[in-house]
Amino acid sequence: MSQNTTVKIDRPGSWEDGRAKNVTFVVTEDCQLACRYCYLVGKNKSGRMNFETAKKAVDYLLREEKFLAEKSVVLDFIGGEPLLEIELIDKICDYFKLKSYELNHPWFDSYRISFSTNGLMYSDKRVQEFIRKNKTHLSIQITIDGTKVKHDTQRVYPDGRGSYDNVLKNIRLWTSQFPETSTKVTISGDDIPYIKESVLHIWSLGIKEVNINAVFEDAWKPGDDELFEEQLTELADEIIEKKLYKEYTCSFFSRTIGHPYEQNVNWCGAGKMLAFDFKGDIYPCIRFIEFSLQNRKGIIVGNLDKGIDENRLRPFLTLDMVSQSPDECINCDVASGCAWCQGANYDFAETGTIFRRATYICKMHKARVRANNYFWNKLGRRLKTDLRETNPDTCQC
Repeated sequence: MSQNTTVKIDRPGSWEDGRAKNVTFVVTEDCQLACRYCYLVGKNKSGRMNFETAKKAVDYLLREEKFLAEKSVVLDFIGGEPLLEIELIDKICDYFKLKSYELNHPWFDSYRISFSTNGLMYSDKRVQEFIRKNKTHLSIQITIDGTKVKHDTQRVYPDGRGSYDNVLKNIRLWTSQFPETSTKVTISGDDIPYIKESVLHIWSLGIKEVNINAVFEDAWKPGDDELFEEQLTELADEIIEKKLYKEYTCSFFSRTIGHPYEQNVNWCGAGKMLAFDFKGDIYPCIRFIEFSLQNRKGIIVGNLDKGIDENRLRPFLTLDMVSQSPDECINCDVASGCAWCQGANYDFAETGTIFRRATYICKMHKARVRANNYFWNKLGRRLKTDLRETNPDTCQC
């Protein structure tokens, strides 16, 4: 039996598998929705990038030789809702392709265009024309949170109406164009009871890969971890009984989690990636832009006129697990796979530091590990083989 072909439930690698430079264009700070768990707390209609700023960002990226350590690039377009600015995005991509060709830049034939969208505008003819034009270099992820009840618990319009029905209208078109695509599901306290049925529902829609995670905020109540574990073990039973592990992927079940740390690395890629806002300021990632922070000022590491200030960027490049984690995390027997967000750490810290790890999801991670062990042990017995990873790569950057 080949484990790789028989068991597909484990998380697959991304394009270029972490070897590409990730560059974020925050093309708008506006969105049609007011999702209750959204970390973009300062969404507004005025923060819109113009083409001149975007051109300067492309020029800066292509002329800076220090970025050539990565021979590939991911151009990630984010909002708000990025498809509100699809015409601008189209112009940016055309300009990138033209300039990289003129410069004989290695990124000309090694780039990816990436979106995460709420899906409401997916069938718009301008969006569809963009897809036809760029499909071979395009990754588009529509966020659908699960069943109608789960989705409409969080993903709502400003007047409180759920958005499930309007998103669902575009799912079939999306999966027909990108049959190997994935969706991202977010779990907050109110929707734990819907996890199992939501993952199964998403798979039934033709979306084979579900990337799912718990929010980093202080959103968890006593007992949430027990309910979380219960939902995951019930999902595990369903996956094993119906042999869904042969065809589908769910990031909750991974062979590399639940071990002590073996590498002192940073989970988050802040500082290795870059984000550009509408003013031409440069950030370590979108989570350090002010409209995504509840308690802190944004951290700017440069601008398009002067470039990156290496002194401002340097602290992000020195981050590792030990430098920001309490002893409890460093010595934890199930530490691998316990995620954190650098921007959330900064936002929630008692003082304005990036070297203090938020640990609100500790109990949720341990619950996930218990359910994960249950899944792999039960599936291993069913398949008469040991499926657990014995020498895990704990770097999830």
